[in-house]
Amino acid sequence: MSQSVEIPTLDTLAQELAAIQQTGSKRIALLGSRHVPMTHQNLIEMMSYALVLAGNRLMTSGATGTNAAAIKGAMRADPNLLTVILPQSLQQQPRESREQLQQVMHLVENPENDSLSLGEASALCNREIITRCQQLICFAFHDSHTLLQTCQEAEEQRKLVTLFYFD
Repeated sequence: MSQSVEIPTLDTLAQELAAIQQTGSKRIALLGSRHVPMTHQNLIEMMSYALVLAGNRLMTSGATGTNAAAIKGAMRADPNLLTVILPQSLQQQPRESREQLQQVMHLVENPENDSLSLGEASALCNREIITRCQQLICFAFHDSHTLLQTCQEAEEQRKLVTLFYFD
């Protein structure tokens, strides 16, 4: 049985190389699973702290786990370089998230999605986030359907995508 191998075009390779070599600040989205061990959350927090300290603008959503760790690190480095886009209104967020989210200067709510399921609202939110970023860093499990779909959509938009798997 033969397997087809997708060979990147010269144009794709050139775009990826240019994105990697860009030395100025970037708009980086950091998204991931809610179900993250504490040690991983600490690493994500350090990564977001370092990215923001380097002058990058960080975007994420408001869930617990990966996104909460990204928010914590970015807030420590420079709260002005953090944008959090919620899938629904602030009132729809879990109580443990609201306290942290109320400290965010650039908070975008989507109350028009309050009637949708969290999964549907999250997919729309992630789409909005990737349209605003140049690069996506994602932490997921192999069965994280919404996150993996977001990565695929980002790649289709020719964004630089870095995907880390927890499993």
